[in-house]
Amino acid sequence: MNKLLRFCQLLLVIVLLVPASWQEAQAQNGPQYRALVFSKTKGFRHQSIPDGVVALKKLARDNIFDIYTTEDEDFITDANLARFDVIILMSTTGTIFNEAQKNSIQKFVQSGKGIVGIHSATDTEYDWPWYTQLIGAQFLNHPHQQTLKLNVIDRNHPATYHLPEKWVWSDEIYAFKNFNPNVRVLITADENTYDAGEGMGDFHPIAWTNEFDGGRMFYTALGHTDWAFQSPDFMKHLLGGIWWAAKGYGD
Repeated sequence: MNKLLRFCQLLLVIVLLVPASWQEAQAQNGPQYRALVFSKTKGFRHQSIPDGVVALKKLARDNIFDIYTTEDEDFITDANLARFDVIILMSTTGTIFNEAQKNSIQKFVQSGKGIVGIHSATDTEYDWPWYTQLIGAQFLNHPHQQTLKLNVIDRNHPATYHLPEKWVWSDEIYAFKNFNPNVRVLITADENTYDAGEGMGDFHPIAWTNEFDGGRMFYTALGHTDWAFQSPDFMKHLLGGIWWAAKGYGD
């Protein structure tokens, strides 16, 4: 009976102590930042979106940040966005947001937070001038999917630290219109290495950053294909852009 009593007393001590220790551990090992992945489309819908969302969830798990995914534009409110540090636009297309939602996104950026645009985020909100300035360009056209040489012209950014100066890549390569000359270009496409069609000429930006209206924006035109999200180089490219947009570190 005494042994049973001692065991119960020991168990009670453990029960009382463990929650405090667990909470302390959680506080020490909590997420670095919180990301909202938004993948609504009202135009063309890329089949790579589900693969991209799954890959971003794994990226969050492996790199200690929280992630929440939605395709509901009604989720875009001041109160909901206040929970996040960065919004990731996963191949969005078309005209999506109403005026209240646009205002919430603008206030989010103006508060010093970040936006990440993947692939067709530039094929989104053509009639919203603020968004065009933020994202840096509007989609114009693309040739068929093919392999090309990408020139990594700025390797002093977290999205490009790991990349070679010349990167062989296969994708659907966008050309752009209404390009914002104030962005910082990280990667360009070498139009001499693929059938560019009506491309952009000698200077063809593919990935860039933009410090705009108080916040930070990272955009990459890559990511059309399912298999892009299985590439370690591409996922490190995204991770560096997300980290920078969320925290402003590493630049």
